[in-house]
Amino acid sequence: MNHPLMLLSSTPARCRMSGAAMNPHRPLLLSVMLAASVLVSARPGRAPVVADSLSRMPLPAASVFDCRGRLLGMSASDGSIPPAAPADYPLVVRYMGFDERTVRDSYADTVFMTPAVVELPDFVVESRNTKVMHLLAYVREYSTLSTFTDTVALFREKMVDYMLPSARGKRFKGWTTPRILSSKSYYRFTDAAGRDSVSDRCGHHFSWTDWIGIAPAAPIPPRLAKADAGADTVQGRYTISEIWVRNADRLTLDVNVLADTVCRRWVPNIALFFRRGIDFERLRMRANYAAVGEDSVGPANMTGYSFNIESNGRGRGMFMFNRVDEPFSVSTYAEVYIVDREYISVAEARKWERNQPHAGEIGIYVPPEAPHLQPDVLRLIARVDSLDHDRVRLDFVPDRRLAGCDRPVPGVGERILQRIKGMFGISDAVARRKWNNSWREFRRNHRKK
Repeated sequence: MNHPLMLLSSTPARCRMSGAAMNPHRPLLLSVMLAASVLVSARPGRAPVVADSLSRMPLPAASVFDCRGRLLGMSASDGSIPPAAPADYPLVVRYMGFDERTVRDSYADTVFMTPAVVELPDFVVESRNTKVMHLLAYVREYSTLSTFTDTVALFREKMVDYMLPSARGKRFKGWTTPRILSSKSYYRFTDAAGRDSVSDRCGHHFSWTDWIGIAPAAPIPPRLAKADAGADTVQGRYTISEIWVRNADRLTLDVNVLADTVCRRWVPNIALFFRRGIDFERLRMRANYAAVGEDSVGPANMTGYSFNIESNGRGRGMFMFNRVDEPFSVSTYAEVYIVDREYISVAEARKWERNQPHAGEIGIYVPPEAPHLQPDVLRLIARVDSLDHDRVRLDFVPDRRLAGCDRPVPGVGERILQRIKGMFGISDAVARRKWNNSWREFRRNHRKK
């Protein structure tokens, strides 16, 4: 039997594939494909290829996880998965909008992904004067901060919302980046010797999920506007920048943001980091749409999106984690599932904006289309949930240089003098100068270590 990907036609700068050009024996072939999620052949040494079970097109930027739940990387433009050691198997392949698949060993030839059935949530209209779209979403992310010697792995679940004003609601700006309503974080710290520890909090903010929001509305390529099925690619300055795939009223969009500066319009809130010395090695986004019309797609028919970012540098307070001159890298893979949406008035939207719930008031609600967590992630969650936080706080010994030192009780004269100095701002300046000196001493000692 021919390799499935050998049946594909060549892909120019813009191309289209429709159902009319399919092999006449395709129904029988598709039945065989759907009967087995993974096609195995004796071709050792060749990386398995991820492909759509219906169109047989390779799927670039599919996320590949090892048996421990760590993100190994993304599939290449031809669908081939990144190299993996035998100890990393079985691998889990995820591609948002498709059911996840498992690769049992390195002899797998092609991993066929079956499209998942995701229904667009119904619209709820709260008022006749509806000018704002409110979206509620579930976020699942996997982030890793790495240096030459240490690693911080993060798994996080969040409930977020977005407030998107329409063209008529210009007086209310809303927000297109995810606003956190509730969150649960699970960290694992590993050093060069293999020792590890876990926690539910970390002082290093390195995740990228808070900067990737809802993609703006965009016109559908003319070749797909009235087609029932097909694909269209857009060539960027350096490589292919956009891949549009339509199947009936469903559409998927893959964007390689690094292919062209024009692609930054899909991630406007992260564009500032390009001017801050952040070296991006990968920045890809995928959006899924349902109930697609003929002209455009937008937040109104988005069912979810995912993204993968790999960068050299990102975060604050990093000198407390690694040596000052030691480079570090960050990778983030996240999936965002739209679980509900509604049109509301500007007055109702302002109430949402003012009355943000406190942490813990809203739980985590996992949508049915989200895949099950891998065993290693479940073990991490169990370890973090079993922590005795009260004991950890009692056993913590603060740095006296930063927390202050014991002083005798001041006398009457000293208290009067401190009050008079406070009226002129003298005591505050002295305290601030002492604190800065202590902080510089702490950093200097840390560099020596």
